[in-house]
Amino acid sequence: MEIRSTNKWIKHTAISLIAAALLSGCSSSQGQSTNASGQPNQAASSAGGEQGGEFTYALATSPDTLDAGASGFAVSHRVFRNIFDSLVFQAKDGTFQPWLASSWTKSEDGKEYTFKLRTDVKFQDGTAFNAAAVKANFDHIFAGGRGQSRSLLGTFSSAEVVDEHTIKIILSEPFEPLLSGLSSAFLGISSPKAFEQYKDQYGKHPVGSGPFKFVSWTENDQIVLERNPDYNWGPPGANNKGPSQLSKITFKIIPEEATRIGSVQSGQALAAEAVPPQLITSLQNDPNITVDQSITNGTAFSLYINTKSEPWSELKARQAVQLAVDVNTIVRTLYLGTYERAWSALTPGILGYDSSLENKLKPDLAKANQLLDELGWKLGTDGIREKDGKKLVLRYLDGSPNREKRNDIAAIVQQQLKQIGIQVNLNITKDTNTPITNGEYDIFGNSQVKADPDILRNLFRSDRVFTKGGTNWSNIAEPEIDQLLDQGAKESDPQKRKEIYEEIQRYMIDNAIILPIYVFPYTVAHSKKVEGLQFDLLGYPLFYDVTIHQ
Repeated sequence: MEIRSTNKWIKHTAISLIAAALLSGCSSSQGQSTNASGQPNQAASSAGGEQGGEFTYALATSPDTLDAGASGFAVSHRVFRNIFDSLVFQAKDGTFQPWLASSWTKSEDGKEYTFKLRTDVKFQDGTAFNAAAVKANFDHIFAGGRGQSRSLLGTFSSAEVVDEHTIKIILSEPFEPLLSGLSSAFLGISSPKAFEQYKDQYGKHPVGSGPFKFVSWTENDQIVLERNPDYNWGPPGANNKGPSQLSKITFKIIPEEATRIGSVQSGQALAAEAVPPQLITSLQNDPNITVDQSITNGTAFSLYINTKSEPWSELKARQAVQLAVDVNTIVRTLYLGTYERAWSALTPGILGYDSSLENKLKPDLAKANQLLDELGWKLGTDGIREKDGKKLVLRYLDGSPNREKRNDIAAIVQQQLKQIGIQVNLNITKDTNTPITNGEYDIFGNSQVKADPDILRNLFRSDRVFTKGGTNWSNIAEPEIDQLLDQGAKESDPQKRKEIYEEIQRYMIDNAIILPIYVFPYTVAHSKKVEGLQFDLLGYPLFYDVTIHQ
């Protein structure tokens, strides 16, 4: 078995690293020739759709919708990235390159971006791609969009059609992460004709300009896409530029781990996502399987402490929890060397990650007990601390069906905190909205995906609490942090941005706002017949360059 990773830092894990093999398959648009109109030459690859082949990919969960402007699920992105193209492309080094937009300019005050659009692109329903279509997408998002799309647009105010192939985005305030958001499939461009045709059912009938066309979606079973034969504008990061060599992609929805991975071993599927750590060893001995890994950039999976809930509103109480949870033991026990321990809210592959936090925290039960003693919480006869007739209880909320063993993390934390007299009550439920909205939790675990550190704004800004549409689960409300988050979003100097986000990360650890647990490597097992599987900067799989060999 071969295991490959697109992230250098994962070389410290027990998994072998063959990142160079992946990266060597990614072409760069630097030095790419252009035609007389300034558009990149669109010569297809030598195989250019001639080889064919049906690619079956097993998903662990089902998408919420295939409307890019309305989705909030990473699994949806894995499907509709094949259907939709984006205005810009973000390369592995974080730089931005033309895609559906052939060029762009930014105003001196940072509030206006003017995009020149390609003139040779059509949507899969034959509708022309132009500035009016792009504006229709923004209108669609703000008319009823939810999920990722609105937050990725930041301080978006309006979009103005300058001419048929020029559009201007106007911001209320400078927003440096705008290009990063526009490169995401969550802001992939849909056909405006399809919006009108399918209305509120568009999420089940997506139409984009991408290399694959939507065919069907059978609930809790499969989603089928077929090759777009007219595709001739592949992204800069791809080897191919013309139609895909795959004739069809079928996404099979298989939640059960053993069944999902077994489908690849039996040949029923050519690839499957979310390989559990305990199955990696057996796959290492399978001569027909390759395992690829890519870190999902954004935030590490962390436990967010509700600072508005007593007694966890007190720093010493949060610090006691921080000192009693042995994260190293959790990660080693559950992930067997296949996941890296997290030290910060951000993942190591993102701008501004603060490496100085690594190895800063170590378990200290004596200190944890001392802090709780100082707060007046005394051990009861049953080993649980009490104060003023009340037990010291921590309500742990988890909404995952043991995704990435998150339920197991909760169980271990429960046992570890019992050692210092904290009773942990676990609430494992699909409905996390109700307890979060009602404040009926003390700790909640989550991770998010984004290629820009501005992701922290939705986690820690005072106006981003859950009841206002955000994900500030810690309910932190610090004017100093709000100011830093706003500065980070406006600042165009990368070094200054880095320093801002490092300060924010240190604050969260020093004040025990979060407990970082692990950095998630998106893991795919596939037949050795499959070649050309790549991953983007977010860690999402890309199927456009995939070929199947017998």
